[in-house]
Amino acid sequence: MSIGRTLALIALIVLTALALPPFAPARAAPGMATASTTSAPDMNETVVMIPGEGAGAAALETTLFTPDGKGPFPVVIFNHGKERGDPHRQARSRPLAFAREFVRRGYMVVAPNRRGFARSGGIYTEQSCAIDANGLEQAADIAATVRYVAHLANADASRIVIAGASQGGLATLAYGVQPVAGVRGLINFVGGLHQDSCVQWQQAMIDAFRDYGQRSRLPTLWFYGDNDLFWPQALAQHLLTVYREGGGLATMMDFGNYKDNAHRLVGDRDAVPIWWPAVENFLVALHLPVAPRHPVAQTLRPPATGYAPLDAVAAVPYLDDDGREGYAAFLQQYPSRAFAVSASGAWSWAEGGDDPTAVALDNCQRNSHEPCRLYAVDFDVVWNAH
Repeated sequence: MSIGRTLALIALIVLTALALPPFAPARAAPGMATASTTSAPDMNETVVMIPGEGAGAAALETTLFTPDGKGPFPVVIFNHGKERGDPHRQARSRPLAFAREFVRRGYMVVAPNRRGFARSGGIYTEQSCAIDANGLEQAADIAATVRYVAHLANADASRIVIAGASQGGLATLAYGVQPVAGVRGLINFVGGLHQDSCVQWQQAMIDAFRDYGQRSRLPTLWFYGDNDLFWPQALAQHLLTVYREGGGLATMMDFGNYKDNAHRLVGDRDAVPIWWPAVENFLVALHLPVAPRHPVAQTLRPPATGYAPLDAVAAVPYLDDDGREGYAAFLQQYPSRAFAVSASGAWSWAEGGDDPTAVALDNCQRNSHEPCRLYAVDFDVVWNAH
């Protein structure tokens, strides 16, 4: 078996294992990396360890994105989801597409990895059907993050919004049970938790959301789609009903289908036009800023060259049979997408996330001693033979 096919199979195994990711930065092949390793200097990206508090507390690996200037800036705390497998092997939370929209409007974005995830200390504990308790336990790390933010000189602790995706959305709503002053609202992107060991997981989710709705009075904004591979829209509607029945304040946006999985929404730059208008209205209602005020660099897209038709698989240079199969797979992906190749025969495609061109180039370069270059982006061939 060739190296190219082996790498492609590894990628397929990885993607299958994470077939229902709570927050997918990109889908990519071949190779195992699924996010660009390039930092985001235009958002002043830094990584800190938030100190733990109390007996048995764990330090939390946390990514900060900040606008230029001294602040104090309003704050959005973003809470990640849970991938399958060992949480300590989960990548550091970097919600780039999400953070960019807030940083350019003058917000600090704080993305903690909760206890037991990535390089954060402690151990993640799973309690079968105790989804209510799980959310509240995760919310304790959100509370620690809020306390940390309150002591930052460039953060405005009187203007905080909490957001989260998948299990992070569940934890966000759980935090609303006991918020501190200064937290003005909660944003729930496809929130919930599917415990494989719990046969009655849907009822456990319903019970958790009912409890949170009875105990929270913060305004909340929810996003759920019709083709979510984790939970059906009917379940999302039920969650909304029981949350409101107890007095919870919730507005839900059903955004219909999104690509092949509505669960991907918040991790994908292509989805920003779907969720940002509702978030903008929510922020206005909370008397928070929404006007762009800080320049944030956008990815430059190379121009089409007309080197060959997009679907001309045989025209792609340097590819062996495995590479041609990889390019054929690339043609089946959704935009935004990119395909990279090198003179050594290495190749990679990436789709979705914040910057698929960077992911494709990074993954290709991991397996090449020659420079990798973009061959195609979205629907255009951008290759120049010279």
